[in-house]
Amino acid sequence: MSGGRRWILGVPIAVLVTALLAGVATWTQSGSMERDLTARAQTALFEAGLPTGDVRFDGRDATLTGFPPDQALRALEVVQGVEGVRAAQVNGDVTPVAPSTSASPPPPTTTATSSSPPPPTTTTTAPPPTDKAGVQAEIDRMLTETPISFEPDSARLTADGEQAARSIGIALAKAPAGFRYRVTGHVARGPGGESAALKLSRDRARAVARILTGNGLAVSRVTYRGLGDTRPATGGDEDRRVEITVV
Repeated sequence: MSGGRRWILGVPIAVLVTALLAGVATWTQSGSMERDLTARAQTALFEAGLPTGDVRFDGRDATLTGFPPDQALRALEVVQGVEGVRAAQVNGDVTPVAPSTSASPPPPTTTATSSSPPPPTTTTTAPPPTDKAGVQAEIDRMLTETPISFEPDSARLTADGEQAARSIGIALAKAPAGFRYRVTGHVARGPGGESAALKLSRDRARAVARILTGNGLAVSRVTYRGLGDTRPATGGDEDRRVEITVV
């Protein structure tokens, strides 16, 4: 009888020990991944001539501190380019990137064929939304009307795609300063496999994030990530898309 009691008592102890060992293994693995990403990020920063700041990881998400404002954006790009990094952000002041110098050609001028002035017209422009739901609805409307498009199998935006991203950046710069945004890239399934899809989606999201920050948004307010082909929309062209979310 006493032997049976000892056996019953031993069962929950064995379960507890197993759970404890599993937790330790998970914690050790997570810590090892963070140390590896930190070392690789610091090496990349050093090679880029940016050794003055600090980078820390929470899982695969990086936070950069201590970089001079004129170096913070470059440091952010370097860390976001490290393989395995999912997202990165900068704590501190950042010198914004100058807007792109490329511009659409001016519209052709027209000559009036009549000496009489045209009739006056009146237009009413609705004020920009000031709540998160309203801003998100405006982003979704703009992306639906003019999706952000790229050259095939590359992170290079088409002319229409660049203009669409720039228009959204200008609109978001007028939204409340406390709002933050996440750019998410998606691609369709391709022959390159999961790794290639993840890299392409991340590179496309980064390209859009740079346009947003180059048109009035602080770098600290914009993060980006790539989800590869893990969240298809319809199985067609809509799988290749960029989403911008108010967070």
